[in-house]
Amino acid sequence: MSQPGYWHVADGTPVTAAKAREIWAREAYPLLVDVARTYRAVITYKELADRIQETSGIRTRALLHNWIGRVLSEVLREAHRRGDPPLTALVVHTDDGMVGEGYKEVLEVAGEPPVGNALDRELHAARSRLECYRHFGAILPPDGGVPALAPRYQAAVDRRRAHSEKPPRVCSRCFMQLPATGVCDTCG
Repeated sequence: MSQPGYWHVADGTPVTAAKAREIWAREAYPLLVDVARTYRAVITYKELADRIQETSGIRTRALLHNWIGRVLSEVLREAHRRGDPPLTALVVHTDDGMVGEGYKEVLEVAGEPPVGNALDRELHAARSRLECYRHFGAILPPDGGVPALAPRYQAAVDRRRAHSEKPPRVCSRCFMQLPATGVCDTCG
């Protein structure tokens, strides 16, 4: 017999996708609250998926991007219902440290207009994360903390900034910009 798409680890019995998402959302909420209790902490989609499957005892073979958004949507709506800040802002991609495209739902639920670009979305998420840290009792620095991009994304922004802010090298004799070789084409 082949393994169902969603199943209980203990006995292999199948679970509907909807029931699995409901259970995973219940598992994700306190897990994200725990993340929010550490200033500047974030969790990746994969880490969250692994942990909620482990704690719930329900697994799936479905690709992460096919189900995690619906789980986070339920978490977001529950946070809104409770009057909590959007815990989903704490969840970022492993590769780039950014919140996903689904973050637009945070804006929709809050009744805010869409943001213009990825950086604006990340800055909004940074402000939302700070709200989470404050709301859930993270130990904050004396200044009360500041909105911060997720560490991996901040590193990428810093690399781009350092690369773009570097002034071009110039020849000390003729003051022409040097080619990549570092040897002036005019002065030799």
